[in-house]
Amino acid sequence: MENAKLRHAETEGELRACFAVMRELRPHLRDYQDFSARLDRMRGDGYRLLAGWQDDAPVALAGYRLQENLIYGPFLYVDDLVVKEDIRGGSWGARLLREVTAIARREGCAKLVLDTALSNARAQRFYFREGLLTGAMRFSKVLAEDET
Repeated sequence: MENAKLRHAETEGELRACFAVMRELRPHLRDYQDFSARLDRMRGDGYRLLAGWQDDAPVALAGYRLQENLIYGPFLYVDDLVVKEDIRGGSWGARLLREVTAIARREGCAKLVLDTALSNARAQRFYFREGLLTGAMRFSKVLAEDET
């Protein structure tokens, strides 16, 4: 992974560069403006976007936020974890998970938590290999047809 580094995407240009990678995970995002508006709202809740950069281009992303609830106490929630499809299996996902785990520990979190679709067996195998265990089943209900 020569010329490969992790750093948070902060600037407009960096976030714009991350959009194509995020669309691989979240294809419902209509365009960059939709992505940017959602990021603005989410950043108000502490959302950060950690990116894996290869030759100054983002190739992997971990969107996360620090939270607290009565179940876990303080925890780090991973909203988004994606590696460009053409380079999956090259350790970017593991590297991002290690870094967000280190962030969670530095922040005094009791847990790192993420969700994945029940149908996403490939991701589930990856998470098990990385030491994450299933601990709950999440239920949800769509409230508006045009919202995701």
